[in-house]
Parts: sequence; structure tokens; C-alpha cells
Amino acid sequence: FFSSLLLAAIEPFSWKRLLVSEDAPVSFLLEIALRSVLMFLLTIGALRISGKRGVRQLSLFEFALILVLGSAAGDATIYHDTPLLHAVMVFVVIIALYVLFNYWTDKYPRVERMLEGEPELIIKEGEIDLPAFTKASLTGQELNGQLRQLQVEHLGQVRRLYIEATGEISVFFFDPQDERPGLPIWPEVYQHPLYELPAAGAHACHACATVRELPAGPVPAQCPRCGRADGWLPVCATPRIA
Repeated sequence: FFSSLLLAAIEPFSWKRLLVSEDAPVSFLLEIALRSVLMFLLTIGALRISGKRGVRQLSLFEFALILVLGSAAGDATIYHDTPLLHAVMVFVVIIALYVLFNYWTDKYPRVERMLEGEPELIIKEGEIDLPAFTKASLTGQELNGQLRQLQVEHLGQVRRLYIEATGEISVFFFDPQDERPGLPIWPEVYQHPLYELPAAGAHACHACATVRELPAGPVPAQCPRCGRADGWLPVCATPRIA
């Protein structure tokens, strides 16, 4: 009943309501500009802090652009009390910020590194850099899944792996003659680290992938390289077939 009364009070095709608002002065556009700047910076900051897991193939600016403009367009589409000029102001300010930030990042590489991040070296010579790995907000399962799509069976085949600023991975492989035994990444093996070794031999730390010769029996209390106690796995030495 009350909804019907409210709708009846709305004058269809009112240009004042469509373009500005019956409840806000024209000067409110300046506040919208300020809100747009603050929300854009807040969105960039939130995405920068959250890591690169959800930002694949897009820069942080482009991802934030989609989020903010999508919200502005959606509100202006479905809410009768959201004037079109308010949404237009959001679009103008955000696009101007995007162009300005692109100019800054092209002219000042340090600004680009600060705002969008830098590539992170995650794997070097078949071993995982745990601080960089943690900073990238990845899990072992996610990383291994992407490597398996590149026909990688163990980390001894990987010479370098970078997480790019877009969240994608770049992988450089050892030459076949330089490959070494490494941590296997098959799910049925990787998900079952050992804490009691049935036989002596080369094993890889489940956390950092460093390889050590270990005797049969209980594994070391801590990995000598990373200090973690996540278990060990027998190394795999299968050559990679591209």
C-alpha cells in the first residue's frame, strides 16, 4: 500500500529528477567528485592489499575501474533517486583518474611499482621462496594446478617462476640435461606428506621444496632451509616433455 503511494508520487520523465535531483543541490556534484576519488583510491588500496589471486590479466587500475564504474552504472540504472548526472560525474572523474594514473606510471616507473606492484620471484632453481610465496597470497594447490597445466610434474623442472603484477605466472624451465630431482606436484602425492620415512633417500620439503638426503625413520623436526615442519616427500626425477 505504502509502495503504491510512493510510486504514485513520482512524476515520470521529470528532467530535474533525471539529471540532478529534487533533493540535492547542483553543488552536490562536487561532493560526488570527492567521493569518486576517495572510493577509487580505497578500491585500489584494497586490491593492492588483497594480493593478486583475483586479478588475472587485468591491472589493478583496470580491475578497480570495472568495479567502481559497474557500481555507479548499476545504481543509476535501478534507483529512481540516483540522477544520471551523478553517475556521469563518477564516470568522468574515474576515467580522468585512470588516464592521469596511466600518465604517471608511464612517466614515473617508481609510481607504477608502488601502485601496481612488481613481479615476484616465487621459485628459484626448483625451490620455493616462502616469504614471496606468502606475499603473493597463493596456496600450494593453486600454484601446482597452474604448473600442471604446463606439463610440470615436479619443481626440479622449474628454473624460475614469477607472479606477474597481473596475477599470472611466468615460468622458465631448465634445459632437459640440467633438470634435477624435485618436489612432486601430483595431487595424489602432494597432498600426503610423510613424517616417517620408510626408506632412506632424497626427499623434498613439502613447504619450500628443498631437497635433502634423509635416513629412514622420523623426518627432521624442522626443515634446515625454511624452518617449517610440514613433512617431506620422495623426490621425482621424471624429465619434462613439452
